[in-house]
Formats: sequence, C-alpha cells, structure tokens
Amino acid sequence: MTGLTTLPPGRDGERPADTGAPAGTGTRRARPARAGGARGSRGRVARPLRWIALTGATVVFVYPFLWLISASLKPSEHVFDNALIPDSWQFENYTRIWEEVQLLTWLGNSAAVTLAAAVAATASSAIVAFGFAYFRFPGRNALFGLVIATMMLPAVVTMVPQYLIWNWLHLASSQIPLWAPNLFGSAFYIFLLRQFFLGLPRELFEAARLDGASHFGMFWRIAVPLCRPALVVTFVFEVQAAWTDLVRPLIYLRDPDLYTVPRGLKAVLDQFGEGGEMRWEIVCAASVVVTLPMILVFFLGQRYFVSGIATTGRKG
Repeated sequence: MTGLTTLPPGRDGERPADTGAPAGTGTRRARPARAGGARGSRGRVARPLRWIALTGATVVFVYPFLWLISASLKPSEHVFDNALIPDSWQFENYTRIWEEVQLLTWLGNSAAVTLAAAVAATASSAIVAFGFAYFRFPGRNALFGLVIATMMLPAVVTMVPQYLIWNWLHLASSQIPLWAPNLFGSAFYIFLLRQFFLGLPRELFEAARLDGASHFGMFWRIAVPLCRPALVVTFVFEVQAAWTDLVRPLIYLRDPDLYTVPRGLKAVLDQFGEGGEMRWEIVCAASVVVTLPMILVFFLGQRYFVSGIATTGRKG
C-alpha cells in the first residue's frame, strides 16, 4: 500500500509509465488555463467598457426628453437656457395647457383612432400572412413578391387618389380615413407575420384538420396563440405610427373637435409658437403630455416587443 501511494521526488508533472501518456502532459494541460485566464481578464476589461458605451447611448437618447420636461416647467423667458434644473419651477404650465386648448378631446380622438388603426392593421395583416404561409397555390410566391413590392411605392403617390375616393364617399372630413385603410393590411406587417407563421410546425395544422377544424379555426386557435409576440410587435408598431401621424390629419381634419394629438400640437404650435404668442413653455408642456402615452405603451409591451423582434429575427 505504501509503495502505491509514494512517488519519486521531482516527478510530479509526469504520469506513471503504465498509462502510456508522454512525459510533460501536465505542463501542456496547464496552457488552456492560462488562455482562459487571458480571456477572463479581457472580459473584465470589456465589461466596464460596454457599460460605459451603453450609459453614453442612454444619455444621448434620454437627454432630449429630459430637456423637454425641464423646459415645460420653466417661465417663458428661460425656456431655451439649456439648464436641466430650472431656477424657478412653473408647474402651472400644465394646468394652462388644459385651459387654453382642447387637449383632453384630442387625446380621446387619438386614442380611438390609434386603437382602431392598430387592431385593423394587426388583424388584416395576420389573416393575409397566414394565407401566404399555410396555403400552397400556383403563383403564391409571385403574388407575395407583388405585395412586398408595394413597400417601394411612396405614400405621397397614393395620397391624392385616396383623398378622391374618400371625398366621393363623403367621408373626407371625418376620422374614418385615418384608420380604415388599415383594413386592407400592410405589406411590412404581412412580411413580418408570414415569417413567423412559417416557423410553426405544419403537423399542428394537419392534426387540427383531422379533428375537423376549419381554416379560420386553425388560424384563431393555433396560429394566433403561438405567434402572440409577433402580433404584439405589429400592434405596437402601428400604435406608434397612428399616434404620431400628422400628414393624414392635416389633409382630412378641419374641425378642431375631431383633431388628433399631432394635429392638435400643430395648432398649439401655430398659436403659441413661432408666429404666435411665443409661449414655448405651453408647447413643451403639451408635447410632454402627448409623449407619455407612448412611453407607457412601450413599457407595457416591452417583454413581448423584445421577444417578438428576437424570435422573428431567428425565423428569418
């Protein structure tokens, strides 16, 4: 027993002769440890650099909004002094904006138009995308390519024909043209959702067909629950697009009671901004109020938003 547990001095780095391993094997095995240590040291250096870069990017993106909040709390003569902490706080700017303009009405109009536009775009695009992903028919790829090609068509090209159609329908002075075109889907959303639907196992739909499910039943009971992150991404994208849309409200809305938030901000800018009363603190306060709902939407949908973008990228 003692002979088995003792080694000659100076031979710790060698294996016994009966193992067949060459001498010095222990020395070569130590090299990966040194390489790992080098990578670990580089990681310790790179991690603070990443945090510094992310912090700098965060400051760059957040600073304009912080400046806007600060300017909305300043007196008129100090709005553009670039100080983030005002010398004197003027919280009454936020009460004046509700008294001076119909901001509450505009917020309600925008909420209704945005919800209708987002639901219409998400539902119609999902149905079309499911059709392209599930059904096999002659000319499917050519038709899908034609749909994608419409993304290259500038919106200004169809602006006048659309106005003529809505004017012929006697709806050119209403809010319907702001959301009704979304009932026909969007090429970008169709592409986004089709890529997601293509990643679903086709066996699920074949099993559902054997159980007697209809095509719409497969779409509603299988495709929609499994593709919820992508649908949320589409919904959030369209919420942001409809909430910030200014061109169509400028074309169709003439009654201040029908104004959406962007059209109302244009009226506020005309009244209190350049060429008006030069009360920029009111303009800033209205801008802050209008921006907060978008921040809330992205905050609530962040989990689905990140998951949908990442998963769609992997499906691509």
